[in-house]
Amino acid sequence: MTNPSGPGLDWPEAAPSGPVSERPQLIGLAYRLLGSLADAEDVVQEAYARWYALSPDQRGAIETPGAWLTRVAGRICLDVLGSARVRRERYVGEWLPEPLPDSAEWTGDGTGDPVDRVTLDESISMAFLVVLESTTPAERVAFILHDVFRYSFAEVAEVVGRTPAACRQLASSARRRVRGSSAPRVPAARQAGVVRAFKQAWEDTDIDALVGLLTPDATATGDGGGLVSAVLHPIEGAERIARFFADRGGAASGVRLLERTVNGQPGLVAQVAGVVGAVLAFDVEGERIRRIWTVLNPDKLRAWTAG
Repeated sequence: MTNPSGPGLDWPEAAPSGPVSERPQLIGLAYRLLGSLADAEDVVQEAYARWYALSPDQRGAIETPGAWLTRVAGRICLDVLGSARVRRERYVGEWLPEPLPDSAEWTGDGTGDPVDRVTLDESISMAFLVVLESTTPAERVAFILHDVFRYSFAEVAEVVGRTPAACRQLASSARRRVRGSSAPRVPAARQAGVVRAFKQAWEDTDIDALVGLLTPDATATGDGGGLVSAVLHPIEGAERIARFFADRGGAASGVRLLERTVNGQPGLVAQVAGVVGAVLAFDVEGERIRRIWTVLNPDKLRAWTAG
């Protein structure tokens, strides 16, 4: 298995070398597969534990450590995805991926084809990750490894444990779901403008303005995980969503809204008394919002509250 260059999650740290240098890419892979930064870090730690459990001779015989670590991490993710589905059936309310702050975005040194960067941005967007939840673990692994990280199907087969032809079909099935749920891409500046207008209307408790910023069939989903109060089921329809947010906004609410990048897209952070209480991600279609995801589960907001 070769080790193509792929996207990671670029946490600031001392310049690594050797197998440790693969950590950002491994974290990026595991996060996209699991939708949880905490789980991704656990997977990568386990992959490295297995690497260092090898004898020096065994490690020396491995031609490409990064490829070996990717294969191991991918297999661990397959196991975690299987158990995660069982855990999420018992989850209180809707389960949403853990939102990433700007400092945890895709690795980017300013080089590379801009088209490639668009693909990177979309592969960590909340919309993308939510759609992936509807795929099987094998579909998800095959699709992410091939379409995002550019491994061949022969290499993907080493991770998934199926034939290259079967892996091609798995990735194709996942690709159809992603494309079928994707709206035409909206320029980031326009997305930011729509989110900013939503923020203003929310602060003004302007129901009419909120309705005008939402598609008629818009949905709003909250994730409190049973740890904080959150609506257990998605709210549907522009007017219902507008009234829901208007009832929880305005200067009197004590909520301070900040414009922030969430999973590579324009989003909002809600603070109460300086403490992050929620992170909102948006899916913009044209000039309106069609989906809002609000993560309130404090376990998923640690990256936003650290420091």
